[in-house]
Amino acid sequence: MKPIWIVDDDQSIRFVLEKALAREQFAVRSFSNPRDVLSALDEEAPQVLVSDIRMPGGSGIELLSRVKARHPGLPVIIMTAYSDLDSAVSAFQGGAFEYLPKPFDVPKAVELIRRAVDESMREAVLDDRQAEMPEMLGQAPAMQDVFRAIGRLSQSNVTVMITGESGSGKELVARALHKHSPRGNGPFVAINTAAIPKDLLESELFGHERGAFTGAQTMRRGRFEQADGGTLFLDEIGDMPFDLQTRLLRVLSDGQFYRVGGHQPLKSNVRVIAATHQNLEERVKQGVFREDLFHRLNVIRLRLPALRERREDIPALTRFFLQKSAKELGVEAKRITDAALERLMGFDFPGNVRQLENVCHWLTVMAPAQVVEAKDLPPELLAMPASIPLSAAPAPAIAGEAPPVPTSLPPAELPLPMATPAGVGTPSFDPAPYAPAPMPAFPPNALGGAPAVAAPAPAGASRAWLADLEREARQLLEAGSPEVWDMLTRQFEGQLIHTALDITRGRRIEAAHKLGIGRNTITRKIQELGLDD
Repeated sequence: MKPIWIVDDDQSIRFVLEKALAREQFAVRSFSNPRDVLSALDEEAPQVLVSDIRMPGGSGIELLSRVKARHPGLPVIIMTAYSDLDSAVSAFQGGAFEYLPKPFDVPKAVELIRRAVDESMREAVLDDRQAEMPEMLGQAPAMQDVFRAIGRLSQSNVTVMITGESGSGKELVARALHKHSPRGNGPFVAINTAAIPKDLLESELFGHERGAFTGAQTMRRGRFEQADGGTLFLDEIGDMPFDLQTRLLRVLSDGQFYRVGGHQPLKSNVRVIAATHQNLEERVKQGVFREDLFHRLNVIRLRLPALRERREDIPALTRFFLQKSAKELGVEAKRITDAALERLMGFDFPGNVRQLENVCHWLTVMAPAQVVEAKDLPPELLAMPASIPLSAAPAPAIAGEAPPVPTSLPPAELPLPMATPAGVGTPSFDPAPYAPAPMPAFPPNALGGAPAVAAPAPAGASRAWLADLEREARQLLEAGSPEVWDMLTRQFEGQLIHTALDITRGRRIEAAHKLGIGRNTITRKIQELGLDD
């Protein structure tokens, strides 16, 4: 690992950080001014840069700008004794990883640097993976069905029907089917039949001759002609007017059509892919969709799962959309904590992937820091109750076997999730934060005096522990003790963290891994529970 660079004109600050980081087995290199840092960057780059904001020979903000121009992914921590608004805003606008006001608590500063190191190493891995990113990658089990479905259809011109909720990415799937088909070099033409007025839709699909109707000043080619030799994607086909369904059926049957106002039959070699969020079988029963057209379109049906059915893909999609939004806006991409990702995974997202993309765009603009925490999520999401318990969220795919996705599909349908950017792992999960409060004083009970256990307890011991917990809870509830839930939860969390730290001899990152929580979470919990006093 590369060294940590400390830049500060104050020798005492450099000395303290050097000694503290050395104790944590970090290599350190110190500088007293920005000029020496820029010269050293010509030869190597640090793992993390920690810089003062006001120094002789240049400011930390200017140094931040020049370092980011050379190494965009390098985490930079800005520290200053002048804790003013302008400094903080300038630091974050320049892409700083974090803002550290002086005087600071040395252990907390070291923990912040450790977070930055972890982030830089993770970003380096992501950059390597994204450099060789395949077109599609998904961690949800249904994604394997996608690959198989597109593979089976790659040499076929068969008509495909894609079903799924609005915002779930049906057009992305249609484009993938087109790209990997024999027509991949031909045009891909998309039209949303629900977004065009009925009077104009016929002309949009089939074109019109000059003078066919008022305003038709010239001849116009329709979408079928434009898609000749390629693929025509008919989105929201379930909303197509009934009379136009008859014309569409005729085109699908013999490949011939007439422009509006025309008398010469035209032929177009087009593969049709249709999509809808509606239940077409029900529409047929209601008499608003032609049964023969339904069977003509429904040769192969691919079902695109809702985002809530593949929650394990949310972290990868979130990071991808944050990168995409940052690129569109010309700003530094935001990073997101495990706790914030876990909160996102708990929401149902009725707007599916499109809604998640909008949330990421909002975070890119509105999140106050470069690292997005759970409290920074949009208010409408924070106000929504989580649809699944956070502890029941899917386990990370990189940590073991992928959990099953809750789906119940007819045999003829293939679950098909939206394309997920490759190379982005799913993080570990953090429990939801609790409000800070002092540790409660408990009467003697199994929770307060249990010794640390280094191995799983036998089943009988586990039942005895739960019985002790039940008795303690019953006593507190019958006594009318206030905030019983918070008291027992904090006692339980405190004992777990204390035991893990005892086993790992105080190494917080290792303790967090053993507990299955994030490194940020264990640091926050230690502070909230007063375990570092």
